[in-house]
Amino acid sequence: MNKFWVVLSHTYLSKLKTKSFITTTVIMLAIILLMSNISNIIGFFDNGKKDTIGVMDESGQYYESFSAQLKAMKSDLGIKKIDNEKEGLKKVDKGDLTGLLIIKQDAQGLPSGVYKSNTISDESINNELTQTLTTIKNMQVTQKLNISQEQVATLYAPAAFEKIAIEDSAKTTEELNQARGLVYVILFIIYFGVIVYAGMIASEVAGEKTSRVMEILISSISPVQQMFAKILGIALLSITQMVIFFGAGYFSMKKALADLPDDFSSYLGFGGASTSTIIYAIVFALLGYFLYATIAAFLGSLVSRVEDVQSMITPMTMLVVIAFMLAMFGLGNPEASFVKITSFIPPFTPMLMFLRVGMLDVPVWEVAVSIGLLIATIAVLAIFGAKVYRGGVLMYGKGSSFKNIKQAIALTKKD
Repeated sequence: MNKFWVVLSHTYLSKLKTKSFITTTVIMLAIILLMSNISNIIGFFDNGKKDTIGVMDESGQYYESFSAQLKAMKSDLGIKKIDNEKEGLKKVDKGDLTGLLIIKQDAQGLPSGVYKSNTISDESINNELTQTLTTIKNMQVTQKLNISQEQVATLYAPAAFEKIAIEDSAKTTEELNQARGLVYVILFIIYFGVIVYAGMIASEVAGEKTSRVMEILISSISPVQQMFAKILGIALLSITQMVIFFGAGYFSMKKALADLPDDFSSYLGFGGASTSTIIYAIVFALLGYFLYATIAAFLGSLVSRVEDVQSMITPMTMLVVIAFMLAMFGLGNPEASFVKITSFIPPFTPMLMFLRVGMLDVPVWEVAVSIGLLIATIAVLAIFGAKVYRGGVLMYGKGSSFKNIKQAIALTKKD
């Protein structure tokens, strides 16, 4: 057992000290801090400067209502009255104005606009100006038709629509929205963890084969111990990196969202999460990792060069991508038949069953069956993988993945 811990600690510490791990961690931390403070960064470079739009009202009757409507919308746009188009365009050219809006009157006596700017790529400005002008137009039309503002509000008000779940255990709309946020975060963690760390395991095995270290290790420790020592070593590495990422992201976003009325956990959906949901999240994340890590370990043992690892684990990666895409579709309708069926298929269970337990009241027996199937699959893969692993680590050369598996098992039997 001491040899198991030696391999585990060696795997963890050697990867922890690599330049690639340190570089990746630093880059991801920078991205997390950048994204969580993007509004502050934009404000810093803008120096608090607002976009100012010149408004030339040819009819002489819309400027005041246009200005009032922008204020009512709490727009960040500033406006300045312009009397001459050439004067306005000169200011735009000098950078004193972001653009010039010319308000005209069409054949029906309704307002229309022409916006001129050096570039028209800023859709937010275009949309705000269009929305403001449309509101003024609607107000003028209702006045001509002798329709009061109360009648207009009644006309455009959405129909009353209330959703009531008949089952006592069904989640409310608010609970579903909170659960959806939590489920999305956990699904992304599972997806990211499998894609990154399972590939790391395969590369670790292939790398040791390249240096011929494997031939020494395989004679001193059983293949099962060696395989799971590496899997657990990378698991500890992933936990270390995740703690760093989410710790930095949590405190950074908590500071950025300090003005929110609710606390940070409620904002992400964690505040209303039940204890069982959190437990299921941990269970399915761990089982999903061990499932794909076991596959990655013995696939990595079949290649002789690190460069061949990605092509070998591509089918596994595609399974993860498919599971993630199914889960994304399932977020909108977790009761769909394809979600229920695929939640019992082991490669898809970690994401799809967690999606269901996070958003629905799933019978305990269904969860138990899915977890049982997942554990059984991991056990079968571990036994099969150990046989492939023992022979695969001694194989050097090229060949198809299926042929390599057969050769690896044959080498194990000879040993």
